[in-house]
Amino acid sequence: MTTTGEGGIRLRPPNHPLNERVVGWWRTRSLIVTVLTAAVPAVLGWLIEPARGWLYAAAAALAVLGSIEAAAVPPWRYRVHRWEVTDEAVYVRTGAFLQQWRIAPMSRIQTVDTVRGPLERGFRLATLTVTTASSKGEIKIEGLDHEVAAELAERLTLLTRATPGDAT
Repeated sequence: MTTTGEGGIRLRPPNHPLNERVVGWWRTRSLIVTVLTAAVPAVLGWLIEPARGWLYAAAAALAVLGSIEAAAVPPWRYRVHRWEVTDEAVYVRTGAFLQQWRIAPMSRIQTVDTVRGPLERGFRLATLTVTTASSKGEIKIEGLDHEVAAELAERLTLLTRATPGDAT
């Protein structure tokens, strides 16, 4: 279903998936968090002999649950995350459990940034952040190929410069 929102912007699903390498990036992040989380009760179990059994059991449970999450959730997130940039707006749909749709008209965009953390660089990915004049704040498109993100940042900069309005 499509409807017309504020300023004549058509509300519709965005067309583009993220780069497929984002699944590996999300999995790696999940596994890092899993290892760090499971390490806490494991180290405590090593140090505290009376509680060793249940602390080791907690570490094992955290490791199993984290591994299941790392295997199942990233492909699911990849299937539901979408983005698109048109001459009128930036469209983003995110969320595996709780889906969120964000649409930012060009006239409301204030800044455009790209971010590449160390792990993102390893996967040749980047996050594009579009800051708007909205109480909801910024829109992030994670998992873009780093070259696509740079091209989008340049395109959005040119489009917002050419769009009438003061982004307030």
